[in-house]
Amino acid sequence: MNTTIAKIGLACALAVATAGMALAQTGDASQPKQQAAGQIASSPSPLPNVESTDILKQNQAERTRDQPGNLAPVYREVKQGQKNYSSLPAPEAGVLIQPKTQFPGQARATTAGQAWREYRNGPLTLYGGWLILVALAGVAATYFLIGPIRLKEPRTGRLIERFTLFERATHWTMAISFVLLAASGLTMLFGKYVLMPVFGHTLFGWLSYLLKNIHNFAGPVFAVSVLVAFVVFVKDNLPAASDFKWFASFGGLFGGKHASAGRFNAGEKLWFWFGMTLIGLTMAASGFVLDMIVPNVEYSRANMQIADVIHLIGAVLIVAMAFGHIYMGTIGMEDAYKAMRTGYVDDAWAKEHHDEWYADVQTGKVPRVRTPEGAKIAGTGDTGGAPAKA
Repeated sequence: MNTTIAKIGLACALAVATAGMALAQTGDASQPKQQAAGQIASSPSPLPNVESTDILKQNQAERTRDQPGNLAPVYREVKQGQKNYSSLPAPEAGVLIQPKTQFPGQARATTAGQAWREYRNGPLTLYGGWLILVALAGVAATYFLIGPIRLKEPRTGRLIERFTLFERATHWTMAISFVLLAASGLTMLFGKYVLMPVFGHTLFGWLSYLLKNIHNFAGPVFAVSVLVAFVVFVKDNLPAASDFKWFASFGGLFGGKHASAGRFNAGEKLWFWFGMTLIGLTMAASGFVLDMIVPNVEYSRANMQIADVIHLIGAVLIVAMAFGHIYMGTIGMEDAYKAMRTGYVDDAWAKEHHDEWYADVQTGKVPRVRTPEGAKIAGTGDTGGAPAKA
């Protein structure tokens, strides 16, 4: 009897102990929830909907189990463009995909990165390519239909110093860096359509890598040379009354008479102000942004995309204009290239193409020679240093 009572007492004690442990475990499990609830209630910043997040995780877990590799729910949330937590210091590290946007001319809205890609590789590349081809066709048509502009009068043997050594050094620095930028930029823009099918991906990849580095190093040289050229040549590129007459006859192309001009004609002034200065400096500024070397600029993806679009439009415009400038400065006009190579022109050339400037030289308003070295050269003719005619 006593043994039976002892066994019953021991069983009751074990039951009470078990119930106490269960209650203790329940209290411990609920305490973190209460503390978490208190923290959430006291938190000043809004938190995402826990229920919707749990449902998303549950759905994703089920999808991962049933359809391995299908992350559609996660990417639907990512494509909203909301900023999430990231331990990286980059300003947009928490945004994996930009929100939707729509560039001008696009039929539908898509993510900003894809919209920029379609806009750059679509209308900008297409219309830019056609503009360059039209400019080349215009230069070719001018050469074959009209031909180079040749001197009407024989050379006199008297020389005028048109460009000093410093002016020529500035021009050639700007010209060489521009050619490097144009060749590398056009290759990177159109190369995958023209060169990559011929060279293959590997060779074209190395070529693009090399040209990209050349582009980045030639850019600052071009920017500095443009600023120097502006200071050097601005005084001779100010608008004049004869410029309107030059444009009216298109430089003498219509009317049968060469239009009057000062040291630089209206076409050269247009290139100076619109091509070299406005577009050139815009290209330099946008290029520096793309190189991420401009201080106090937020290098967000949106700002970089805008800078890229500006840089591309400016590149196409300045290259198209440069074709005309290069043509007239080389094979399009007799002795024009010699003027920039040697620095001197014959009186006959100056009188035919820049009569107002030649008149200022004759009256002494503009010195015939501006450097000590020029005095020695200007006193000789074009052939073998023979004395100039009186």
